[in-house]
Amino acid sequence: MKAGFAEIDITPPVGTHKIGWLKDIVSESVQDPLFARCAILEQGKERVAFIQFDLLSIRWTQVNDLRQRIQARYGFPGNRIMVVATHNHAGPAVSNIGAVARDEAYIESLVKKCVELFGSALKARRGAVMGFGSVLDFEIAHNRRIRMRDGTTKTHGSFSDPNALCVEGPMDPEVAVFGVKDLKGRWLGLLANYACHPTHQGGTTALSAGYPGVFSRVLKAQGVPVAIFINGAAGNIHHNNPMRAWNMEAEEAGSKLAADALAAVPKMAFTGKWALDGAVATVKLPYRKLTKDEMAGTVRGAQRFVDPVIYDRAMPKLAARIRERKTQPAEVQVLRLGGVMVAAIPAEYFVEHGLRIKEQAWPAHALVAGFSNGMVGYVPTVEAFKRSGYETTLGPPSRLAPEAGDILADTALRLIRKLGRKATPVA
Repeated sequence: MKAGFAEIDITPPVGTHKIGWLKDIVSESVQDPLFARCAILEQGKERVAFIQFDLLSIRWTQVNDLRQRIQARYGFPGNRIMVVATHNHAGPAVSNIGAVARDEAYIESLVKKCVELFGSALKARRGAVMGFGSVLDFEIAHNRRIRMRDGTTKTHGSFSDPNALCVEGPMDPEVAVFGVKDLKGRWLGLLANYACHPTHQGGTTALSAGYPGVFSRVLKAQGVPVAIFINGAAGNIHHNNPMRAWNMEAEEAGSKLAADALAAVPKMAFTGKWALDGAVATVKLPYRKLTKDEMAGTVRGAQRFVDPVIYDRAMPKLAARIRERKTQPAEVQVLRLGGVMVAAIPAEYFVEHGLRIKEQAWPAHALVAGFSNGMVGYVPTVEAFKRSGYETTLGPPSRLAPEAGDILADTALRLIRKLGRKATPVA
């Protein structure tokens, strides 16, 4: 087995417009740098790669552009590259959302840098061994949706409200980790998967990588040169704890996640024999049916955060898009690393969908990479639509029909089973 890791600074200049808060915020400072990171794994002729950005999201067209440039320059198969965003809310505008227009100049610079990044990871390849392990963390992440006595749900609801009943759903406590070392036992890099929104500094004028940036920085100080964070099915999962009305700040969350990753290492059996493979499928997701109440934001239980005016301004264009396109294309990709299947979903995917994939993929050990290979917005469960809340409210972040989540899960499971027919357990 061979492996190569690399990272590159992608911090935009001060004055760049930020994304992640719907409203237009112009950056005035850099709290901490943003990075792109890459991991390349090879076993014989089989190769897979991960590229991770400290960004809110990545558009499907940008993913395809990046893959095509890499394939043309290095001969690496584009369909074996998974491109993931940490869903950091305090980065530059890489897509049009709300009142913010994407920064085309930054995007072009980003893609060029990441092609070079990939080349650096290729040059860094050397003989390697890899291990896999996981631990549980119930303290960083929490389900942010609160069921109310009237049958609705409030996103970021509070139990100080006498009408609050309970947390609507679960969270996913798994911190899953791939550790990669050279043949002398020295760290090459690490990949960790955990589901939790990173919104720190989103509403401020500071650029930041949020808790995923802290995670990578802390591990680098602990001797791991490149630590890649792959967010999970975190559409309704957050670092705010609604049961205690308490928010875990970025430094604590990232440091704790780094400690979790290191705690998983003793559970790993490092080996140089990892079967690698991949599969991909594109599906057409239905948009929701437009009603006057949906368009006006007056559906029972609807929540328009930040500024309702942003929603009203977006409605004509959003309605035209839905009527014209009919469906939303979305790529589902699965990369196999031994007996572990990493399913990439291009959405703010509800945790219930992610847990369903993990459960029904058994005996394969499935992980879910949210915010990956594109972005179709929030994908709640059918049940969540019955109670409404922010994530189901029609607007810039949410436009798909209730059945979209199950279509994505069914597709991921089909690909996992396809690859699983020749899967072997992790050593």
